[in-house]
Amino acid sequence: MKKVRKAVFPVAGLGTRFLPATKSIPKEMLTVVDRPVIQYVVDEAREAGIEHLIFVTGRNKGVIEDYFDIQVELSNTLAERGKTAELDLLDRLQPKPGTASFTRQQAPLGLGHAVWCARDLVGDEPFALLLPDMIMQAEKGCLAEMVRLYEETGGNVISVEQCDPQETDKYGIVGRGEEVGSGFRLDGMVEKPKPAEAPSNYYISGRYILQPQIFDILETQEKGAGNEIQLTDGMLKLADQQDFYAYPFHGRTFDCGSKEGFIEANVAFALWRPDIRDKVIGNMERLMDTVKPKDAAKAAE
Repeated sequence: MKKVRKAVFPVAGLGTRFLPATKSIPKEMLTVVDRPVIQYVVDEAREAGIEHLIFVTGRNKGVIEDYFDIQVELSNTLAERGKTAELDLLDRLQPKPGTASFTRQQAPLGLGHAVWCARDLVGDEPFALLLPDMIMQAEKGCLAEMVRLYEETGGNVISVEQCDPQETDKYGIVGRGEEVGSGFRLDGMVEKPKPAEAPSNYYISGRYILQPQIFDILETQEKGAGNEIQLTDGMLKLADQQDFYAYPFHGRTFDCGSKEGFIEANVAFALWRPDIRDKVIGNMERLMDTVKPKDAAKAAE
């Protein structure tokens, strides 16, 4: 069994739900408390033992590459001012030379196509795929637990969570098979089934460990929903050849591709920070007492 050493991050999306901010700032660089969204996902990958980070970017995403590079002027200024704590933080977050790669998805043809664009950088080995819109909060990272399950099972592993049984038509839903270690064997995958037809209420939640044979499938994959090359369609074909397992994630997941999820993530991660938690709680209580619905409506205008 080959070790999972590489992780793919598809960051080519336009972020239209966050316009006008995303006219100049990639959605992955919007900050949750004091770190860009993409940093949380990279931290999760590194905790899981990932050695090589692969970013599939698009036009106007050069700032992501710059963020993961050394900024000499900033480092020199911090050193001159004796800001050793800040320097140490930047050093810890900095990928080592040769451990981050960037490739372009020239056209927005879907998640499956974005994954396929990373094929030569991944090569003939299993890899992790992390959707950067989804950031997860738990004492132990979701991907680290998935790697542990993968080491027991091999094959392919995806993260799942439970949704309201009446809302299965919003998600990709999996069928639950036999228990295996900390997860279970997948017994089918269905894209957005009606509640009465759903095999379970476990939905795919944005973390994957996939075998490299997925690239051969995606290379000839026809366009599906949204006239895009869908990763789920490719995984369904791969499931005919290889085993799939699911790891049920029990922490919190925030969809930072939506405004509501992004704001919720900021609050949740701020409350996790002992240095600002009490002040944030106090400020929230004052806001709840003073902000009226009509004020909120006026602000929205």
